[in-house]
Amino acid sequence: MPAVGWIRPLAAPYLRGFRARAQSAAADGSLRGYWFEAPRARAGIRRGFFVGYLNASDDFTFLEPQPPECLVFAFVAPVGGALHRRLVRAPDSLLRKTFAYIRWLTHRLPRFVFFEDRLPAMVRHRSMREWPAEKYEHFSRNFFIETCAWLVRSGLVRKFAEESAEAARVPRRTRAARARSPLRGGL
Repeated sequence: MPAVGWIRPLAAPYLRGFRARAQSAAADGSLRGYWFEAPRARAGIRRGFFVGYLNASDDFTFLEPQPPECLVFAFVAPVGGALHRRLVRAPDSLLRKTFAYIRWLTHRLPRFVFFEDRLPAMVRHRSMREWPAEKYEHFSRNFFIETCAWLVRSGLVRKFAEESAEAARVPRRTRAARARSPLRGGL
């Protein structure tokens, strides 16, 4: 498996304003890479992207992976929370609409897949098994650049950043009232 230190500077121009946090193999045997998180509006609520490698399929069997894999996904946490329900699960959610658009953009394999009930909500992954080991980093760079560019082109990077900034400006009581309102979404 290639080193991951180069992933952060590679993805940073695509994910401007998102804080990078390393995910080491020691912390979770499945993932190595970086979490790029939008600034938090409240503790425990996170949205952003993971860019890195999937080393083991244990926690990701739903992807039917063939590790080692290059992996990029958009996430909203906690899964099942109010933000996740609004941005991922709702029938007309931001991630559903983005997924439909980004699937239209990506004509060649691997294409993005969508999961409404998982932390990785919108995922693109590719096995490295058929790549020569000496080309892992080179081919991974190409995969990550292409995938991050599609996330930017789809508008998801900007919309996650705007969503985070808006949540930070809106008082907590107002957010709670909006979430309870039957007229949410406008007339």
